[in-house]
Amino acid sequence: MPTDIERNEELEKVVKGVINILEDGQKGFAEIGSHLKDETLKRYFLAESLKRANFRAELENELHRHGVHDVKESGTTAGALHRTWFELKERIHATDDHGLLANAEQGEDEAKKVYEKALAEELPLPLRQLLAEQQAHVINSHNFVRDHRDATASK
Repeated sequence: MPTDIERNEELEKVVKGVINILEDGQKGFAEIGSHLKDETLKRYFLAESLKRANFRAELENELHRHGVHDVKESGTTAGALHRTWFELKERIHATDDHGLLANAEQGEDEAKKVYEKALAEELPLPLRQLLAEQQAHVINSHNFVRDHRDATASK
């Protein structure tokens, strides 16, 4: 049977993993949004960037409630590499909205996996509920991005 300290360490690890992917999403949505040509999509992406920042704050508050006060995260290594690759690709040739949306969908696929993995863990009910609510939003966002990516493919 795990001790309280072991449970808190596992909780911290799980939540920091989600915070990392939210950091990636926040940066990715802002970066991609700034390059989109469609003004409606641009506004959506910038709003999603802010939403990811809000999700991070909610999870950081949960960690504080569980006694974790050092919550300095800066995204995942994979996320940083993905953004670097995106920036390089964009410098080589202009990326159209379809390409930008495809890139965003890849990021949302990763976020869905991280939430699924986190929710497979044994977590306190309030945290589980918060993660489930955030996951539902991430899934809806993924579907929105995917649908708009598909719509731009036919143009």
